[in-house]
Amino acid sequence: MRRFLQSDFFYDFSNTPVAVVSFVVFMVIILAAVFANFIAPNNPFDPASLNLMNGFTPPMQANEFTGEVFLMGTDDQGRDLFSTILYGLRISLFVGIMAVMLAMVMGVTLGLIAGYLGGWLDTLIMRFADIQMTFPSILVAMLIYGVAKGVLPPDLRYEMSIAVLIVSIGLSEWVPFARTVRGSTLVEREKEYITAAKMIGLSKRQIMLLHVLPNVLSPVLVIATITFALAIIAEATLSFLGVGVPTTKPSLGTLIRIGQDFLFSGEWWILLFPALTLLALALSINLFGDWLRDTLNPKLK
Repeated sequence: MRRFLQSDFFYDFSNTPVAVVSFVVFMVIILAAVFANFIAPNNPFDPASLNLMNGFTPPMQANEFTGEVFLMGTDDQGRDLFSTILYGLRISLFVGIMAVMLAMVMGVTLGLIAGYLGGWLDTLIMRFADIQMTFPSILVAMLIYGVAKGVLPPDLRYEMSIAVLIVSIGLSEWVPFARTVRGSTLVEREKEYITAAKMIGLSKRQIMLLHVLPNVLSPVLVIATITFALAIIAEATLSFLGVGVPTTKPSLGTLIRIGQDFLFSGEWWILLFPALTLLALALSINLFGDWLRDTLNPKLK
């Protein structure tokens, strides 16, 4: 720990206000989601704790029927909006993390194979990546989501909706990982330590996993950070369009969609607070990712 605190990385971080603020905001949101059971006044997904008489209560105002006061108000079902956002964050973060992990594993693997083996495999993988890049990732995710939901039996569509959503977003975001790892692998495979590894009889798989992979992971961390924000936004977009997380366990995107229905009737808080939470989460991740990119790439300094 002492060595880390004395490192150039920590010094650069502590002297960059944008990085510090964005990291703090991100960690506050993460901790709020993790400890939602202890922070939230009630469980919004527990029907026994709901009271329809609390519906449409404005923020910090006593309900005219029950007299209860809610920090961020309530929605149409009487759910405390603050509690709902905390629990919705869990779903959004879980989908984002799992989608990024899927995209990273797939992209790094294909990029490593394409860059080191080359030949027809390289051509096939990169041409497929080029084709996918011509379409917006959200459209690719919607296509995969629709196909997967059509293949699944009707009785499993509800239970597998989050898993299908993760796969859809992950398969739509693997290309940046693959292209970056391929480019770095093309450089690494021409270096002397790779030649030495071949001379001592190591197999191609051993060389790729033990020697090339550790030396091409630096940019992957930056891409993963930025892709994490994109995955959360993609999940929110799909849920907003009604093809994402089920309404019984809403994410931030679902809450925003619900809030839009009541925006023009005067219940502005149902839309505003989930939207601000999504904005703070995505912005903090992007700003921290930009700083991380600049720090890990000396050429940008």
